[in-house]
Amino acid sequence: MDGVLGAALQLQQLPPTSSADSASEASFSYKENLIGALLAIFGHLVVSIALNLQKYCHIRLAGSKDPRAYFKTKTWWLGLFLMLLGELGVFASYAFAPLSLIVPLSAVSMIASAIIGIIFIKEKWKPKDFLRRYVLSFVGCGLAIVGTYLLVTFAPNSHEKMTGENITRHLVSWPFLLYMLVEIVLFCLLLYFYKEKNANSVVVILLLVALLGSMTVVTVKAVAGMLMLSIQGTLQLHYPIFYVMLVCMVATAVYQAAFLSQASQMYDSSLIASVGYILSTTVAITAGAVFYLDFLGEDALHICMFALGCLIAFLGVFLITRNRKKSIPFEPYISMDAMPACLCIATLCPSSHLTQLVRMVCKTCMTRG
Repeated sequence: MDGVLGAALQLQQLPPTSSADSASEASFSYKENLIGALLAIFGHLVVSIALNLQKYCHIRLAGSKDPRAYFKTKTWWLGLFLMLLGELGVFASYAFAPLSLIVPLSAVSMIASAIIGIIFIKEKWKPKDFLRRYVLSFVGCGLAIVGTYLLVTFAPNSHEKMTGENITRHLVSWPFLLYMLVEIVLFCLLLYFYKEKNANSVVVILLLVALLGSMTVVTVKAVAGMLMLSIQGTLQLHYPIFYVMLVCMVATAVYQAAFLSQASQMYDSSLIASVGYILSTTVAITAGAVFYLDFLGEDALHICMFALGCLIAFLGVFLITRNRKKSIPFEPYISMDAMPACLCIATLCPSSHLTQLVRMVCKTCMTRG
């Protein structure tokens, strides 16, 4: 009789315990999402400031008779340090939050760049002219901020540990293998038309960039997650999948930078910025949803609100870039309008943490002043 009563008491206590564990897990997931989002926002802000500092250094040297090389100035090295710090923050954010949350937050770079560009404008202006000229930038920044808020609020809460076994299991799953087959076929077709048929449309080139970028962010999350677990004491560096992901991450980032450099020589940076952000973010979110199952178990309301946040952020970025002028060489103050295209696009690319470092040594950048 006592045993029956004891078992009954244990069964009565199970629901509250289970509910408490579920609430604790949900709270922990939200905290991880918040940490990842804050790291990504911080990283993109710092990188945007760093790019402006380095561009300012190039403009000042090109517009003066200073014989020093750019890498001998304190401003350029400060920009490099801030860029590395920002990229470290973006890289670390992938270890905490789902890929589908981190990727769209690169819109923060556009907001920061627009604000810096407005603050450091070079012309004298009247209040009426200023509002009329920059109203699209203000509206775009507002929409991008609203979209970012919705993204953070309704982002997926999938927090699977990035162990070698889990990553290998995802890598050989049939949904991802099917996705990879479609992506490889599409990439080969686009590359054929681009190389053999001279299809130099901006959409074709940026689709190639987006397809490569989707693989970059997938591998970055795997590498960052395995490194984070190793730092926490669960060593993951002995798994071969870690080095496979690392090699794929570097290779796709390098080729992605090459295609972006080619696009920057043929099209206006504002067009590449807006179209590139939209295409790269869409493809990267799709890759994350297939590989990491980011939206598995999410209700329809959260998915719809997250999609709405993406659309609002897309519109905001389009309005910000729509208002930019063509480059004017040797401007005396910092201006995002005069930033080289490959550096400007770097702040928008979801995989910017690697491609920016590659583009820093791009000969095009160094010869544009």
